[in-house]
Amino acid sequence: RPDLAAALRELRAQYEALAARNLQAAEGWYRARCARLHERAARSQEAVRASRREAGECRRQLQARLAEMESLRGAHQSLERQLQELEERHSAEAAGLQDTIGQLEDDLRNTKNEMARHLREYQDLLNVKMALDIEIAAYRKLLEGEETFFGTGSISLSPLNPIPNPTYSFQPGGFSSST
Repeated sequence: RPDLAAALRELRAQYEALAARNLQAAEGWYRARCARLHERAARSQEAVRASRREAGECRRQLQARLAEMESLRGAHQSLERQLQELEERHSAEAAGLQDTIGQLEDDLRNTKNEMARHLREYQDLLNVKMALDIEIAAYRKLLEGEETFFGTGSISLSPLNPIPNPTYSFQPGGFSSST
């Protein structure tokens, strides 16, 4: 009779060996799978850390850019105010200069008018002087003629005096002579 117990033991031993091999294979597969997963998890954690570092760096850069932008905005507003103040100051100066130019042009016109008036007065005085010089020259000739006449004889003076009583009158606009 076949030995059933021995065959069962042998079968059992084969199954146990097969189970041990399967267990070892499964355990190897599990360990390899776990190692790969751990490696993947480590890489993912490193990627997460790198992403966090990069996000932190981006936040710092963003904060720096925002601070710089606020600083530049303040500088821009300050420059705008300065530009507006300069424009207002230059407008005021330009208006003042325009007023000064207007006053100087008025002064120039007044001075020209005054010079023209003085020139007319001078011309009038020059005309009077020339008329007086002519009359003085005429009187000198008359006097010289009378001296020569008195030296030769006595004749009445009335025919020798061609201008019988000259009169002069002063007028503010100029001089005039009437004979």
